[in-house]
Amino acid sequence: MEMALSMNNIESNKQQMDTGKYVRYTPEQVEALERVYMECPKPSSMKRQQLIRECPILCNIEPKQIKVWFQNRRCREKQRKEASRLQTVSRKLTAMNKLLMEENDRLQKQVSQLVYENGYMKQQLHNASVTTTDSSCESLIMSGQPQQQNPTPQHPPRDANSAPGLLAIAEETLAEFLSKATGTAVDWVQMIGMKPGPDSIGIVAVSRNTTGIAARACSLVSLEPTKAAEILKDRLSWYHDCRCLDVLSVIPTSSGGTIELIYMQTFAPTTLASARDFWTLRYTSSLEDGSLVICERSLTSSTGGPAGPPSSTFVRAEMLPSGYLIRACEGGGSMIHIVDHVDLDAWSVPEVLRPLYESSKFLAQKTTITALRHIRQIAQETSGEVQYGGGRQPAVLRTFNQRLCRGFNDAINGFADDGWSVINSDGMEDVTIAVNSSPSKFFGSQYNALLPTFGGGVLCAKASMLLQNVPSALLIRFLREHRSEWADYAVDVYSSASLRNSPYAVPCAIPTGFPTSQVILPLVHPLEREELLEVVRIEGHPLTSEDVPLARDMYLLQLCSGVDENAIGACAQLVFAPIDESFAEDTPLLPSGFRVIPLDSKVDGPAATRTLDLASALEVGNGAARPASEGNSSACNLRSVLTIAFQFTYESHFRDSVAAMARQYVRSVVGSVQRVSMAIAPCRMNSFMGPTKSLPGSPEALTLARWICHSYRVHTGGELFHLDSQTGDAVLKQLWQHSDAIFCCLLKSNVSPVFTFANQAGLDMLETTLVALQDIMLDKVLDDAGRKILCAEFGKIMQQGFAYLPAGMCTSSMSRPVSYEQAIAWRVIDNDESNHCLALLFLNWSFV
Repeated sequence: MEMALSMNNIESNKQQMDTGKYVRYTPEQVEALERVYMECPKPSSMKRQQLIRECPILCNIEPKQIKVWFQNRRCREKQRKEASRLQTVSRKLTAMNKLLMEENDRLQKQVSQLVYENGYMKQQLHNASVTTTDSSCESLIMSGQPQQQNPTPQHPPRDANSAPGLLAIAEETLAEFLSKATGTAVDWVQMIGMKPGPDSIGIVAVSRNTTGIAARACSLVSLEPTKAAEILKDRLSWYHDCRCLDVLSVIPTSSGGTIELIYMQTFAPTTLASARDFWTLRYTSSLEDGSLVICERSLTSSTGGPAGPPSSTFVRAEMLPSGYLIRACEGGGSMIHIVDHVDLDAWSVPEVLRPLYESSKFLAQKTTITALRHIRQIAQETSGEVQYGGGRQPAVLRTFNQRLCRGFNDAINGFADDGWSVINSDGMEDVTIAVNSSPSKFFGSQYNALLPTFGGGVLCAKASMLLQNVPSALLIRFLREHRSEWADYAVDVYSSASLRNSPYAVPCAIPTGFPTSQVILPLVHPLEREELLEVVRIEGHPLTSEDVPLARDMYLLQLCSGVDENAIGACAQLVFAPIDESFAEDTPLLPSGFRVIPLDSKVDGPAATRTLDLASALEVGNGAARPASEGNSSACNLRSVLTIAFQFTYESHFRDSVAAMARQYVRSVVGSVQRVSMAIAPCRMNSFMGPTKSLPGSPEALTLARWICHSYRVHTGGELFHLDSQTGDAVLKQLWQHSDAIFCCLLKSNVSPVFTFANQAGLDMLETTLVALQDIMLDKVLDDAGRKILCAEFGKIMQQGFAYLPAGMCTSSMSRPVSYEQAIAWRVIDNDESNHCLALLFLNWSFV
């Protein structure tokens, strides 16, 4: 009996142990945990305890078990993403291998052809040497000449209903396009930074020694060929510089293809040049191997194009054979080859702007890569790889993106047929004022909400200027992150009765006298951060209790693009439009903003970035540091065109006063941008002259890098990294390129720790720049658990010199959660063995 009781106790204890070790969750419990996981994949201990208290269905589960569940959930999510990534990489490698095999076959055929021709010519020279007369030699050569190896393919039987002349042009366009797509007709040069491989956007090449300018790219997308073709043909949806595209005629062919006659207008990128238009033939057909081809070229008056001269508003540009070759891939997806080859008539613009119309890199960024990224974005949305905020559908967000770009382009161009007209200036020609008294004819009925009921319209103040020595990506990032540096909140635009009640009246200002702060809320987290669509909340804080009814927050829908420094030749722009809190899909948008277009492409690497206080000797290019002397010489050659356009609403009887206010406002913005440009210009931070330090006593970057590495070695007994070279700036270079995020914080009594330096990985982790780093405080980055752990370990750091911190979460400057597996904190000592700052290293960080 006792043995039976003993066995029962053992079995009961075993069941209790099993119950404590293995927990079976009910569907309701799993659903509750999943909801928390979607909001916070890595909750702190306090968060887990709060979850147990707030969810009664989880009260019977230990906090440790919930911690294990979240660990397992993160592991499953990581495995799923890794499996998906490996499948994508496998498909890309398979497609890339097919491309290389095709290229190898082509080269082998070319070698065979050249060997054959070489042997033939040798034979002819030998025969000529034994021939006594020139006539007999000539006769022999002509009679023995081999047949052309690649004869022009015969045209298929033509449909009687098709225009024979247009079909012949279409077939010729097809042949020329295919020769460019396969790389035989143009001397292509691979773009810097666009290396072939499964993790890159594709192989991007630009033309050399050819008529006009050309760009070529190819990439794998997880879409069927027909779907990819449909997306690419809808040029208005992805080519934001396209004003209109009219298909004037559609002619079917006997082979199942179609010929389309198209008229297209494109916006001018700046106020200093005219817009372009095209008259083209587009031919869609299938090849014998099942590939889809969409090719296009310009038509002249003799080949079916317009007989009259182009409109005076536009410059007629020429499109040489261009288009898309779409091949189906094994296992799904399509390999897309894109070729853009145009002649934009650069002689019609001022000499300083001609690089815009002659640069193959600029063409690639504006059209070729734009098309590629658009179709990749849709493929990622279809597969669920892209995360969206605000409960918005991808199609809606793309519509907002398109409306912002289109509205900004409309403001810059101000076409007369859309109702725009220029009013007289005040004697100075630096700012142009254009008005549109009937914008609803173009913008649609939704813009009636913008306009006063008793007459008014939209007013645009715009200006363009030449900038020297300022990287476009760096300037746009600064304008985006530091709105207070250029936005003139003191402009009393609400003094006019016509503007007082309109939430859309002012592009960036709020009532005078109210302090403000800016919060950026991303709407989408794309895998490729070339374009950022976000909502900016400008918070208004009342000065006194009497001002509370007047203070209100403003909301801006904002698009930021071109901030990737690896995108050489691309324009960068910041476009925003006021919206109301409802953020309705049909809300009217009145975009304003900045566009910076680089004119020179003398630097084949990312634009240089420096910190104003520490990294005076640091120059970054191609993802690696460069000597300051080299960086200065190249960065000082940068030239770019800045275009500014701000739109306002007005009442008819207040038009002149609003125009005067807008003109003065834009001039103040221009002055602010000029000051910012001078401050962040790399050439002003020459290491030999020394920068103007915003933090007194800050060392140069090289000295600080040596202190960081030396202190790490002294405190931990290990090396922060293995030094590959013993040259003067090798320590700084390797610190800058270190794969883990490294920061320095300045510690002062009664002052929150502020960042003073970060390497490239650190800047990527915080999503900021060296210029803006000093505005970020450590306690704003770490979460509650991280701050508590750092405070608990601070005494140990000061005594022992360093401390290891557990895994945790932090937040970037764009409010994106970041996880890290471990952190190390150590004291940085200077040459006098005095404490200089606190260094932090975050290992294996990633966005969640």
